Amino acid sequence: MTHLTVYPDTDPATVLTDTRDGDEIARVLREIDVDFERWEASVALGDDADQASVLAAYDAQVKKLMREGGYQTVDVVRVKPDHPDRVAMRAKFLAEHTHAEDEVRFFVEGAGAFYLRKGGRVYRIVCERNDLLSVPAGITHWFDTGERPHFCAIRIFTSADGWVGNFTGDDIATRFPAFVN
Repeated sequence: MTHLTVYPDTDPATVLTDTRDGDEIARVLREIDVDFERWEASVALGDDADQASVLAAYDAQVKKLMREGGYQTVDVVRVKPDHPDRVAMRAKFLAEHTHAEDEVRFFVEGAGAFYLRKGGRVYRIVCERNDLLSVPAGITHWFDTGERPHFCAIRIFTSADGWVGNFTGDDIATRFPAFVN
């Protein structure tokens, strides 16, 4: 179940907010200009659904979002526990970074944790199947796939370059609770 925990960015032992309520999650994230929604697939998908099948299942929602946000490209990323690059991928995404464009992700299956740092707080949101998260350009964050990653997400971009991270060099991710899956 989707889970939001908010901490002071200097004290991961202090919990300011802890909720699994979707409406509350959306409200809290809206305060930092992050959008959170829940979508449902128009068709059932198998665990081995390819990119074309995943995009077809969410075609109407993705096209609407792309039109409204001015996004240009879309792809699907799938990482399973046996992925040969899972350790390197986790390390890359765990490094705190920003993007010059919005980071829009819709979770088709599995789960992962986004950590957003803004206004002296860290917002840890564990996203799961049917969660849409849109992080505006410039918000400092990192993503934890867990040691045994299992997720499939639709990624939506403004630029054809896709995912480009601007790393901060801060080791803050090492001080906050890791995502356990």
